[in-house]
Amino acid sequence: MPDGFRAPPRALRAVDGGVTSDGVTGALRFEPVEVDPSGAGDAAALLAAMAAEMRELYEGLDLNSAAMPSATPADLGPPGGTYLVGYSAAGEVVCGGGVKRLPDGACEIKRMYVVPRCRRRGVAPQLLAALEDAARGLGYGVVRLDTGPRQAHAQRLYEAQGYRAIDNFNGNPEASFFGEKRL
Repeated sequence: MPDGFRAPPRALRAVDGGVTSDGVTGALRFEPVEVDPSGAGDAAALLAAMAAEMRELYEGLDLNSAAMPSATPADLGPPGGTYLVGYSAAGEVVCGGGVKRLPDGACEIKRMYVVPRCRRRGVAPQLLAALEDAARGLGYGVVRLDTGPRQAHAQRLYEAQGYRAIDNFNGNPEASFFGEKRL
């Protein structure tokens, strides 16, 4: 990962190890957070954990390879983007994801990630809805996303939330599903 997405080991432990089982039973609080290029903070820790999981899931995949669509700190920040971190009622980091401007005026949801201990508890649909709300707030009327063949659960979520299959819009060589939704 580029320096902008490296998190110190302590930050990764805080993200992955600090969520309690009852910390995600209710609605989450989402806050826009700057992706710190130094690698500090909740956003960078979530992005680093997500990248590590993708490397394992897809045998060494480098999300920052020139062949992959970008999601740099600049992409995920103002004026055309944002990165949201979801916090439990106890204030613990549960999930994160970003919105990135596309050249045609639509936006793309990037780097959605739910910490492993919080999966299968309704967090991902809350995160997706929050990212869609953020996209609306940024003035977007169309949102796109993609996912890979080893993430069928993500494709099911996207389709259940109204994303329709489209052609490869971002050149991602690893993705098997490309979706679009009108907001």
